[in-house]
Amino acid sequence: MQTRILGTTMPVLDVELQPNESVFSESGELSWMTSSIQMTTHTQMGGGGGVFGVFKRAVAGGTIFMTEYRAMQVPGVVSFATKVPGHIVPVEVGQGMEYLVHRHGFLCATPQVTITLGFQQSLGAGIFGGSGFLLQRLSGAGTAWLELSGELVQKTLAPGEMLMVHPGHVGAFQASVNFQITMVRGIRNMLFGADSLFLAQLSGPGTIWLQTLPISRLAQQINEYLPHYDAQAATPAGVVGGIVGSILSGS
Repeated sequence: MQTRILGTTMPVLDVELQPNESVFSESGELSWMTSSIQMTTHTQMGGGGGVFGVFKRAVAGGTIFMTEYRAMQVPGVVSFATKVPGHIVPVEVGQGMEYLVHRHGFLCATPQVTITLGFQQSLGAGIFGGSGFLLQRLSGAGTAWLELSGELVQKTLAPGEMLMVHPGHVGAFQASVNFQITMVRGIRNMLFGADSLFLAQLSGPGTIWLQTLPISRLAQQINEYLPHYDAQAATPAGVVGGIVGSILSGS
């Protein structure tokens, strides 16, 4: 198996597979592939924990399906592009080398890597969706590729060293890092910092990857420029009221 990462702002991962080699991803991650690649959809590949692991992923808002891409009689290439501007990061998974990744951070992996729900907590404000803040755990043995959005900042924390991070900026970290969500105390924060009440507390030892463009914040910024449906104005009374108002104002 050979891999290469192409591009800068919107990179793509090319995975060249020899006959009978394979990788898997969540369903829907494929960008393109050669004709020698065979796709097979499973419910438990990379799930860990059997049916119960699949159920936990579904409850947490994740997909229950994984897709395997396997080269058949001849070599082939399968490609995965990032969904937003960012970086693709390869990590080696093995004994003592497990990782926790943000909910959209898993791109693909070799067959012996398992992906399970690693952390879930509701943050109340709803900025991460109905399932709250989620982390996926990568374990097993093999190589996994992560998709982190925006610019990438890598830090290695010494034992006991602590970093406080807005949860959306947490891209990935080694499982040796202690992680918890803490609330920022203070009336000023309670009144004016609705999405800043919660911070992720990460304590070493271990390596963490921070992303500068949380998808939740990107969605909030884009939402300001989207047209919004006004249900009241769309009612017959609302339409008539709008016409009458226009007549009276002379417009």
